[in-house]
Parts: sequence; structure tokens; C-alpha cells
Amino acid sequence: MSAAPILAAFRQALSEAWAGGAGALLPLGFLGGACVLVPLGIGTEGETLRAVGPGILWVALALSSLVTLERIFQADTEDGTLDLWLQSDAPVAAIAAAKTLAHWLAAGLPLALASPVIALMFQAEAGPALLVNLGLYALGSLAFFFWGGVGAALSATVRRGGLLIALIALPLFVPTAIFGALAMTGGPGSEGAPMLLAASSLFACAVAPYAMAAALRLAAD
Repeated sequence: MSAAPILAAFRQALSEAWAGGAGALLPLGFLGGACVLVPLGIGTEGETLRAVGPGILWVALALSSLVTLERIFQADTEDGTLDLWLQSDAPVAAIAAAKTLAHWLAAGLPLALASPVIALMFQAEAGPALLVNLGLYALGSLAFFFWGGVGAALSATVRRGGLLIALIALPLFVPTAIFGALAMTGGPGSEGAPMLLAASSLFACAVAPYAMAAALRLAAD
């Protein structure tokens, strides 16, 4: 097995993630806009914002991760790159994982880094807990991107497939969003929520690449 196609796919995906000048700016703008609008609808009382903040932030994080997923595999099916992958001696699952990881580094990691700052808008206490939450956001966003990659692979041959990606990926986001929000609420069952969130992300990283590979093979037929 040669690692050259995997590295080439990774570099290509990094450049694609910034194509058109968007990069991380569009998902960050979506995340910030969604979270800024919430206090306008529910009020600015500190207790209310602290209660709903974790859930709102995780939902906004999940939706923001969908913004750039349409670009992961669509161009490769159009210009013949996908056929070259299938003919190479590198596993298609590894190539798909590399491209998804590159998009996460370009867009998902900035979302995770911005999330603690936005949490302060919901009256979260400034302190070491924000750094812990940053790690949880990074884990969750990784799962969101890998499950979203499955939707992107299934809709790779569909023009304007953003809606289809959302319909496929959003049900897969539910466990990660639940465990992530529960880990930050401090309510009943929150003690084991970080481990469940980590398990959910590891499961996504282990299973999603093979699902993406199967979908891409169908797209090439």
C-alpha cells in the first residue's frame, strides 16, 4: 500500500476547503450568527442563558459543520479524481478519512476553538472548565464532520446536495449532540457523558470512512 494517494488527497482537501475564499469563515459566521440570535428570542437573563446555552451551542455547532461538507467529494466525482482513487493501491476508506480530516482541520477545529468564546455569551463561567469544554467541542465536531462526510459521499453526484447531506447526517449527529450537551449541564448522568462523547467520536472515526468508501464506489459506478 502506498501512502502517496492519501497524502495527496489530504493536501488537495486542505486547498479545497479554502476554495472561493470561504474556508473557516463561513462556518464561523454561521455559528456566531445562530448563537447571537438566541438571546434576542429567549431574553438575556443569566440563569436562562446558562440553562439553554450548552444545548443551543451544540446544535449550532452541528449545523455549522454542514456548511462546507458539500465540497468534500463533489469535485472529485466530476473531474475523474475518484476513478483514480479507485484504481490506486491505497484504501478508499483511508483517502476519504484523510479528506474529511483535512476539512475538519480547516473548518471544524476553528469552530471548536471559537465555541468557548461563544459559551461566555451564554454566561458560562470563565475558568479552567472552558478548556475542558474546548476538548469536548473538538471531539464532537470531529464526529460531526465524519458523519457528515458519509452524507457528502452519498450525495457526491448530486448537484446542490447540501439539503440531502443534512437529511442524511442530522440523525447521525443526535447522539453526539446529546452527550456533548449533557457533559456540560452538570445534571443527572453528566458524569459519564464525556466518556460517551469520546466513544461516539471514536465510533464515527472508525465506521464512517468505510461507509464513505462504499458510497463513493457506488457513485463511481
